[in-house]
Amino acid sequence: MSLYKRGETWWVFVTTPSGERIRRSTGVKDKVTAQEYHDHLKVELWRVHKLGEKPRRTWQEATVQWVREKDHKAKLNEDKAKLKWIDQFLGDKYLDEIDRELVSKIGETKKAEASPSTSNRYLALIRAILRMARDEWEWLDHIPKVKMYPEPKKRVRWIKREEAARLLAELPKHLADLAAFSLATGLRQRNATFLRWDQLDMERGVAWIHADESKSGRAIVVPLNNDALIVLQRVQGTHPDYVFTYNGKPVARTTTKAWYAACKRAGIYNFRWHDLRHTWASWHVQAGTGLQELMELGGWSCMEMVLRYAHLGGEHLKRASRRIEQAKGHQKYTKSTQSVSAGKLRLVVSN
Repeated sequence: MSLYKRGETWWVFVTTPSGERIRRSTGVKDKVTAQEYHDHLKVELWRVHKLGEKPRRTWQEATVQWVREKDHKAKLNEDKAKLKWIDQFLGDKYLDEIDRELVSKIGETKKAEASPSTSNRYLALIRAILRMARDEWEWLDHIPKVKMYPEPKKRVRWIKREEAARLLAELPKHLADLAAFSLATGLRQRNATFLRWDQLDMERGVAWIHADESKSGRAIVVPLNNDALIVLQRVQGTHPDYVFTYNGKPVARTTTKAWYAACKRAGIYNFRWHDLRHTWASWHVQAGTGLQELMELGGWSCMEMVLRYAHLGGEHLKRASRRIEQAKGHQKYTKSTQSVSAGKLRLVVSN
């Protein structure tokens, strides 16, 4: 049958002039409208075959092509979850039917139930697929402009060493070992939790993250300092394959009730697992590690991500600030007995 039902929705089954068979949802419950959709599709397929016109492509075709070409992407499952939600708006649409008004409606709907930044992640995925349809697959000549929402800039959340010590003391052992290793290496959560022994060379003091496992898509060499090696020695022999395990499996979940309870007991609030990486980077900058070195250590692909920590350093700027005081004969502020009692500072010029 060329027209049939699945649940309450009518579907079409047509054969193109070239012999290709197409099954497609009409997206409607009314049979008359579904028949019109069927007839229009037949005419369109004939024009594509006989007149060489560019076929109209659907959003469903675009998402299938996207998933096929992005099967190497580390966060493809997250994309699939987003696409499942987006399907309620675009599932029955042709690509040329997706306009700015429809995209804005999708963004507003998501923003009503989540944050502007979360809404932007959905809009960015729609934009990426439409751009691929235009630039890579040549399915479209024009696409709508996708406007993003302003996102509030967040301060980098990090903790001091004494706070970290309190937190590690409160965590259960499997989380404490993993957290201590993360503070020593700055590894992202997934790279640390699924780290395998065959990715380590403890004699050389290095670990490595393969390109298909890293967020940047590039292989990362991870130097292991003494703090990291002490943790590895402590957990060595607990599992033949994975470094950090709980009940014989990798520690896939980290931000658990046990995590939040330990943070509360340690007097640390508004602190996520990923903030361990922020803490590691902050400690490095404060210890004098250059931003270029930090970018390589952390496996970031661009300097923009590292500049978030630049304000925590400043030793090189202190040296620079002294250049003009040296040029003026070492001017400096000193406190005299009289000025201290008066609560004032006196400028003294030393020759």
